[in-house]
Amino acid sequence: MNPTTWSWGARMMPKFTRCSHLLIALSSTEVLYVNRNGQKVRPLARWKGQLVESVGWNKALGTESSTGPILVGTAQGQIFEAELSASEGGLFGPAPDLYFRPLYVLNEEGGPAPVCSLEAERGPEGRGFVIATTRQRLFQFIGRVAEGAEAQGFSGLFAAYADHPPPFREFPSSLGYSELAFYTPKLRSAPRAFAWMMGDGVLYGSLDCGRPDSLLSEERVWEYPEGVGPGASPPLAIVLTQFHFLLLLVDRVEAVCTLTGQVVLRDRFLEKFGPLKHMAKDPSTGHLWAHSERAVFRYHVQREARDVWRTYLDMNRFDLAKEYCRERPDCLDTVLAREADFCFRQRRYLESARCYALTQSYFEEIALKFLEARQEEALAEFLQRKLANLKPAERTQATLLTAWLTELYLSRLGALQGDPDALNLYRETRERFRSFLSSPRHKEWLFASRASIHELLASHGDTEHMVYFAVIMQDYERVVAYHCQHEAYEEALAVLARHRDPQLFYKFSPILIRHIPRQLVDAWIEMGSRLDARQLIPALVNYSQGGEAQQVSQAIRYMEFCVNVLGETEQAIHNYLLSLYARGQPASLLAYLEQAGASPHRVHYDLKYALRLCAEHGHHRACVHVYKVLELYEEAVDLALQVDVDLAKQCADLPEEDEELRKKLWLKIARHVVQEEEDVQTAMACLASCPLLKIEDVLPFFPDFVTIDHFKEAICSSLKAYNHHIQELQREMEEATASAQRIRRDLQELRGRYGTVEPQDKCATCDFPLLNRPFYLFLCGHMFHADCLLQAVRPGLPAYKQARLEELQRKLGAAPPPAKGSARAKEAEGGAAAGGPSREQLKADLDELVAAECVYCGELMIRSIDRPFIDPQRYEEEHLSWL
Repeated sequence: MNPTTWSWGARMMPKFTRCSHLLIALSSTEVLYVNRNGQKVRPLARWKGQLVESVGWNKALGTESSTGPILVGTAQGQIFEAELSASEGGLFGPAPDLYFRPLYVLNEEGGPAPVCSLEAERGPEGRGFVIATTRQRLFQFIGRVAEGAEAQGFSGLFAAYADHPPPFREFPSSLGYSELAFYTPKLRSAPRAFAWMMGDGVLYGSLDCGRPDSLLSEERVWEYPEGVGPGASPPLAIVLTQFHFLLLLVDRVEAVCTLTGQVVLRDRFLEKFGPLKHMAKDPSTGHLWAHSERAVFRYHVQREARDVWRTYLDMNRFDLAKEYCRERPDCLDTVLAREADFCFRQRRYLESARCYALTQSYFEEIALKFLEARQEEALAEFLQRKLANLKPAERTQATLLTAWLTELYLSRLGALQGDPDALNLYRETRERFRSFLSSPRHKEWLFASRASIHELLASHGDTEHMVYFAVIMQDYERVVAYHCQHEAYEEALAVLARHRDPQLFYKFSPILIRHIPRQLVDAWIEMGSRLDARQLIPALVNYSQGGEAQQVSQAIRYMEFCVNVLGETEQAIHNYLLSLYARGQPASLLAYLEQAGASPHRVHYDLKYALRLCAEHGHHRACVHVYKVLELYEEAVDLALQVDVDLAKQCADLPEEDEELRKKLWLKIARHVVQEEEDVQTAMACLASCPLLKIEDVLPFFPDFVTIDHFKEAICSSLKAYNHHIQELQREMEEATASAQRIRRDLQELRGRYGTVEPQDKCATCDFPLLNRPFYLFLCGHMFHADCLLQAVRPGLPAYKQARLEELQRKLGAAPPPAKGSARAKEAEGGAAAGGPSREQLKADLDELVAAECVYCGELMIRSIDRPFIDPQRYEEEHLSWL
């Protein structure tokens, strides 16, 4: 027979749980022991004569083969300590009961009372405790177990109560028996709650192992449900779960909630199964077992805590209610809303605001509640938490909330600012406001609403927080503008220097340079290459227009830093530096120009602009240098003669490759010296400085009254130079005459040279007899057929010579053959002279192209050294021919 019953939460089939040790107590005072791995039932001789009522198992030291020290309670009120072993050592082997010794006797008012229940547990920090119950009393034995003394049993724990009774709880009514149940969340963990079934009801509470005097806490007595109790249907057994205790009656099982004391389940059994006898809980699986005379039933508890949150909610225990509905958003919202209303009624407005912010309640309704209660601080807390929970897409709501919060804080600060008694409150509110403005959680929304927040701050005149908020939002432009408006220029520059934003430097430099020029230029220099000097030129121009030395010097200092340190090559920067030098530091102008160099392609300033600038300010030496760079040497000499003759001489020597121009420039210098300065000695010195000038070149410049004595030495030197030149020309003429005679002699010798061709000589190219066809003979000894030589020479000729060769061959082929008669020959020559070159001329031109040099010994062979031996176009054909 396999009976089934409705379980608590699901319908299940009966199932038995395996255990390691089993004790069978008989009414005849005999006790039998069965081990799961044993083969037979073994009697316990030492236990004989004791009517066992309860056993306290050792959960810490028990194993499959040994129980460890356990406690045994009898009907005579005695508590024994025993230990059982599963080893079966044969016929005369050791008995399973290793020892059985008395520890303590439980008494009630009438004397010893049966030990109805025993529970032994181990607490934290080496503490042990035993709870034993009789019909009306619940005893507690608490003590510390010494390190390593656990295997010695419970004797030390009970010895502490030899002189005085242990603490106990007593109730007057009695069922004639009682039962104790523990609730343990996990196997081998410490129990958390207890339930004691006795005459007055069920004593329920928590177990606190840390309390020194008593383990029991939060005790309460739940009366039995209607129809259950000593005068009606007494309960037979009790089982405790997390939130309920189950009472076993003769015909039913009733489940009572430990939070409210209400019956949540009545499960009646059919009479065919017989009366119910007992009920127990499997600590390893959590299953509940009940048995009758004819059947065994299992209760499987499922989702026991699903509605517990409602109970906690009705009890106003909101933390526990939230814990048990955390994964159910709709239930959690209900709990939060109830908690928020409860806190509001209790005038705990800040807590209420925090809860309201987590609910789905209407925003307007909650905000009006706080406004009507004049709780602006709580409203700000509510708005702040609502803002933190917004999603990125809810930008409009975020803008409204940030503006509202800012207005609330500003109004609060404005109301507290003038009250000396509320100074601490003002400081606290200001810190909260700053925390709100600088909160990382709100940074995104504050940044999106920064314009409206700035307007609110400005409308309240709170400049301090305007600056503070601008710094937080990294809106340094607004901060610098604020400092500039209040003439705090050094503070504005400090902000710029700290954050090093080039765009802010460009924007505020025109203002700052008028008030703190030196400090600003120092900041520019510290920024270095991060700043574009071109964008700072407008500020410098406006500043330096006053023309004061200090203004110009600061502008020059920064421009020199850009040019000399940063190596700027921008023309605008160099042109501006030139203009500053021309106006403020003329002495540095020429040095800068000379340092820039004399190459027009390497200077970085505009030469024409520099020339115009120097001319406007009358810097002639600088103009001369620019003329030299522009290679306008005549203009340079003309201007230099107005300044210094030596400078003009330097300019005159610059065109080294153009002697005619140099001579012209020196003549300008000589004319100036003679005509303007009327200094004959200086003119003679100029004549000596330039070897291109002769005395006769400068004589026309001298006036008529100058005597020849002034030029005596110069004239003599000039005559000597002419005489030396004439002698050189004569020597060159004699060398040329001798060279011409040698050439004529070599030509005569060449006319008589000849070569001999033997009948057996062969062509150097085709290796056939040479005399079979027209041939060429070279002085090196190589001989070629005319057509072979033509084929050998053609590939090495340039393209234009190849074209010329083809043209000569075509014309030679079209020319008429030579006539035999003299008259006809003369006639043919006359026709050729009239219509084009003669046949002989064509042959001569052809020989000049083909036979100018030996193809093996001349330059043609040297130029062909990089050509491959096999033509790339014929490589495959040649390769295949070798296979």
